[in-house]
Amino acid sequence: MQDAPADNPRLVLVPDSLPARTPDPTPRVRIMWGQHLLDDLVAGRYRSLICAVNTRDNSRGIISQLAACLPTSQWDEQSITSYARHFESPSGKAKVLKYDMDAVEVLAILRPAERTRLTLGDLSSAMSTVVEMIRRRAERLPSCSVSFLEARANVLVDQQGQTPTFETVLRTMYEAGYTGDVYPSPGMWRSAPTGLFARYPFPDSLDVRRAGGF
Repeated sequence: MQDAPADNPRLVLVPDSLPARTPDPTPRVRIMWGQHLLDDLVAGRYRSLICAVNTRDNSRGIISQLAACLPTSQWDEQSITSYARHFESPSGKAKVLKYDMDAVEVLAILRPAERTRLTLGDLSSAMSTVVEMIRRRAERLPSCSVSFLEARANVLVDQQGQTPTFETVLRTMYEAGYTGDVYPSPGMWRSAPTGLFARYPFPDSLDVRRAGGF
């Protein structure tokens, strides 16, 4: 578990349990370490994507990148942003907008108009809505989500206005009922030599270690 060279990032994955003859019924979020979100979306591995959108500039967001890559999508950065403006209101509640890109339906979280940053509370309420939307439309499965970390225009903050940990983001999603796949931000690939789990919730043994046990 030695650190990787700056030009060759790597990951150290740790199994949370050994494979068993009986499937584990516990719902979990899969963490897609080392996988490329845009590649997987274009390859048709998912029917829906959860990400953020704003009413000012989506040129660097995954939603605009995806629209440009899908041959049958009729969306572009300008129309994506213009559509979001129609739903901007000082309601105090995040909204979930639907962008049908033919091969993929994007469920985009729009923060309240009075806030310049997306909060964990916004993410929690929006993910509850997303979970219900997926439950009512099985054709939106399988589904994947960005981690909402390292964003530029759609920055996610905690109650103190700071960037939350990835574990906090996973907990927020999971407690809202989401059990799809989550793609870490590219910068998180440089996490070695820290051991990483590929599923959430993490095993109970982690809390034991945190408390100084074995």
